[in-house]
Amino acid sequence: MSDLYLGSHTARSMTARCTLMRGGTSRGPFFLANDLPSDPYARDKALLDLMGSGHELMIDGLGGGNSLTSKVAIISRSKRPGVDVDYLFAQVGIKNRTVDMQANCGNMMAAVGPFAIERGLVSVSHPETTVRVYNENTNKCTDLVVQTPAGQVQYDGDCAISGVPGTASPIYMHFRDAIGAKTGKMLPTGHVVDVIRHKPVSCLDVGVPVIFLRALDFGLTATESRTELNNNKPLLTEIEAIRREAGFLMGLGNVAGSVLPKVALIGLPTTEEGVVAARYFVPDSCHASFAVTGALCLSSAAVLKGTIVNDIAQPRLKLVGKNHVPMVIEHPSGKIQIETFLDDNANFSHGSIVRTARKIFEGSVFYNVQIPVTQTGKRLSESEAPLDRFLTPTAVAI
Repeated sequence: MSDLYLGSHTARSMTARCTLMRGGTSRGPFFLANDLPSDPYARDKALLDLMGSGHELMIDGLGGGNSLTSKVAIISRSKRPGVDVDYLFAQVGIKNRTVDMQANCGNMMAAVGPFAIERGLVSVSHPETTVRVYNENTNKCTDLVVQTPAGQVQYDGDCAISGVPGTASPIYMHFRDAIGAKTGKMLPTGHVVDVIRHKPVSCLDVGVPVIFLRALDFGLTATESRTELNNNKPLLTEIEAIRREAGFLMGLGNVAGSVLPKVALIGLPTTEEGVVAARYFVPDSCHASFAVTGALCLSSAAVLKGTIVNDIAQPRLKLVGKNHVPMVIEHPSGKIQIETFLDDNANFSHGSIVRTARKIFEGSVFYNVQIPVTQTGKRLSESEAPLDRFLTPTAVAI
């Protein structure tokens, strides 16, 4: 720790132990909660600094200048009965200095299991270890099954996922408690279809709140490239207008500037194995692949009669056994497969998906905090000038 005098304040250089990991098609630093400031304002200010938020390339931090690489996972040993670890996800703004903790990231969560095992938060077993994760963003639990032969996390393997080069060891994610992640309801509006701005929409909340739109209603197919969609400014403007109106209908209030709800365009698949083609917006640009939680929500919509997704997917859905419906969703980088399970009334019960993870490095990351000083240049003590007095709440921006 060192101090640099800047006239009106002192920039204090701090360090935090972290592990940079890829989880699914996302990447970001993983921290133990007690390695970051305990005060939420100070913690979020630290995240902005260490990620390099406020610059389009995030040149001064760990962020990659992309929404998929501007993510943070904060992990702690859980005190909840039957739960191994608590996981708090943060989406850090790129150009805007914001920290958003409204939603979960399923891709990042795939790496929570290996991280928790290697940091000694979970007892390991052979040949695999199940880690029950409580997501603090959504108050939902997910079981992660990690390959641990001889009690060691295995990263190498033969599992390939679209959007990630090479292969790795599979991590099985079982979402047994996903309905109503933010709104408490599968159908937040109370309807399988609503009409917003003269277009039919289906609004569901399973894993994450998503507004499903028929691509054909926009003169599209949902097979367009990410670049093509991101350059279609009239489309993005119309999607945002629909999203804001839907936010009120879903009970989320004014969602301007919020990452929720997400939006997905749905169309016919181009391959024999595909159930639908889909393009996922996060929310102001097209996702490079597809979010895990978004795929979970899409799968629940696919088996719910009358939804936008069901109307397109129904002819290609196949029931395996009594309650298993496997689905392949086509996206810009390839495909994502999700296993959907039904209850005794043929309604959505839960879903499972396979991801991979990679540990990239372990070490310490440096970040700065600012402590005010007197006019004579004397640095105030923390008791005289507590950090949170000089930090702005996370809710909007820092």
